[in-house]
Amino acid sequence: MKPYSKYFEKIRIRPDPEAEVKSRAPACQWDGCGEAGTHRAPVGRMREGEYFRFCFEHVREYNKGFNYFSGLADTEIARFQKEALTGHRPTWKIGVNGQAAASADFAQKRSGRAGYYNRIRDPYGMFGDAARDPARPRERKLKSLEARALETLGLDAKATGAEIKARYKELVKRHHPDANGGDRGSEDRFRDVLHAYRVLKQAGLC
Repeated sequence: MKPYSKYFEKIRIRPDPEAEVKSRAPACQWDGCGEAGTHRAPVGRMREGEYFRFCFEHVREYNKGFNYFSGLADTEIARFQKEALTGHRPTWKIGVNGQAAASADFAQKRSGRAGYYNRIRDPYGMFGDAARDPARPRERKLKSLEARALETLGLDAKATGAEIKARYKELVKRHHPDANGGDRGSEDRFRDVLHAYRVLKQAGLC
């Protein structure tokens, strides 16, 4: 076999990828180092996205002493960690961000969901205006039987439980048969008052 055979000429040696990276990398930024800066290291706080270029040995040395919170007080570090829980985005308490609530209402109207939520019974006001504004008193929605019972006692829908009880006692004393000499008209009125109070008590209004 000839020492310079045509078969040996076809053999190719795979290039070293590490050597190629080193040839393209800038010089190491460590003082007095002449190696290639093949590794990145963060510059520090308030300079996110900026990096030093070091060789392998010096990037290990730099990372040992790197402290992102260097120069910050303990209170500032604690605040940063707390804000990191929400991705450093602002947060609001329920009912505070009125602009967001208005945007949500507009989105519901556009999507047609507003009519759906209006048909849902919400006795505790968890999803209505009272939920967005806790200081606003909830309006009581009465059934027809409950409204008629309040009307019998001469009260409106805003009457409290104490007012209903006081009005009931007053009407019982006034229309009791013993207090009216057995008057039939007063007896019917007395029966209506008893029935009305029973309806309101079963509804949990007094």
